[in-house]
Amino acid sequence: MPRDDMAELAARIERLEQRLDDGVAATPAATPSVGQERFWLLDELRRRAGDSAMIYAGLADLPNGPVAWQVGHDPVALLDVDWVDLASRIAALGHPVRLRILQLVLRRTATTAAELSRTEGLGTTGQVYHHLRQLIAAGWLRTGSRGVHEVPAERVIPLLIILAAAG
Repeated sequence: MPRDDMAELAARIERLEQRLDDGVAATPAATPSVGQERFWLLDELRRRAGDSAMIYAGLADLPNGPVAWQVGHDPVALLDVDWVDLASRIAALGHPVRLRILQLVLRRTATTAAELSRTEGLGTTGQVYHHLRQLIAAGWLRTGSRGVHEVPAERVIPLLIILAAAG
């Protein structure tokens, strides 16, 4: 991302944080009204996609570099998808050790199997490899050069959104 875009983005984030500090966006409503400034994202989504759409997006300045991501879905179409096909991807996040591995990799605290195996609380080397295989198979991790694991850029924001929604 060019420096000018990053500066503009930083300024927008600062304005949003100020609005949150001022309490403008702090009060959720069940059904937002078009035209309410605090629902600027929903207003724009409605303008672009109509009354049935969802989008998730985010920016994260991580130790290995910034990540920006957005994706949109038709929520009605998601009702027709076979959710069973998504079970293994979701299940891969359902273990505390796997979540810890993802956190360590995103923080760049431990990125190789050897480093993860030396991390207290993750289990034996064999257990760490088992969890790594599960995360890789589900697409939450990939192995780069020299055995360094990373969360693919297209998975960072979705992962953080899942964690935020669970919290």
